[in-house]
Amino acid sequence: MKHSVSRRQMLATLGGLLAGLASLAAARTARGAVKKVLVTTKAPRGYDPHQHKWLMCFDVDKCIGCGLCVDACKTENHVPAGPMYFRTWIERYIIKKPEPGSGKTRGEVLVDSPNGGRDGFPPTTVPREEILKAFFVPKLCNLCEASPCTQVCPVGATFDAPDGAVLVDPNYCIGCGFCIQACPYGCRFLNPETRVAEKCTLCYHRITRGLKPACVEICPTEARIFGDLKHPVENDPIQAFIQKHRVHTLKPHLGTEPRVLYANLDKEVR
Repeated sequence: MKHSVSRRQMLATLGGLLAGLASLAAARTARGAVKKVLVTTKAPRGYDPHQHKWLMCFDVDKCIGCGLCVDACKTENHVPAGPMYFRTWIERYIIKKPEPGSGKTRGEVLVDSPNGGRDGFPPTTVPREEILKAFFVPKLCNLCEASPCTQVCPVGATFDAPDGAVLVDPNYCIGCGFCIQACPYGCRFLNPETRVAEKCTLCYHRITRGLKPACVEICPTEARIFGDLKHPVENDPIQAFIQKHRVHTLKPHLGTEPRVLYANLDKEVR
């Protein structure tokens, strides 16, 4: 009897190992397939990602929190309705004055983003005389050069394109959510209809055809600056922006090396 039980246990263990090896082999096959082609990106035939290097910049001082960029992104990319799904969004920061006698230079920091800022922002309940500083910060995928999301994807569905975009192939994504958990910027979500991980792609279907991302196109104050580092144009806005401003990235201590740059970024922004 003991021998029989031991044998069954051994067979069960062996079966589990074989199943695990089969899953690993499938994952490797999928990862290899993704690396061979430029996936299902909706890029036009003939587009060479090696000939471009896309960059997105933000001037925080110019953002007025109108929400047009969020609405344009939702419409252009068919982002699911609801307050949980955004490829780009806006946050409002309100920094209160410090309490008298506290010895501090600034007080409490309040952050909100009602409906991602899509409908603008209601008046704050904080009295004007108590506000030290208030501003808006656009957010989206930070296009990390050392992206945690690409590192944890078990099948290679999330990958770095040679042109600087971080993309997701819906044909390979298994909806495990690992990339969503790994992203330190909260820029990913699982599409409730397709069960595929989504994020900002810089409107890849537009920029590969010579157009600007929808959010950049609609911005009334030109707070969003976008361009191709390998193909600067006359009076190139990207080059002028970098030369004129001292730029920063979000959460630089994490070592993700974001390729999204911010000017006039307050230290309270995370």
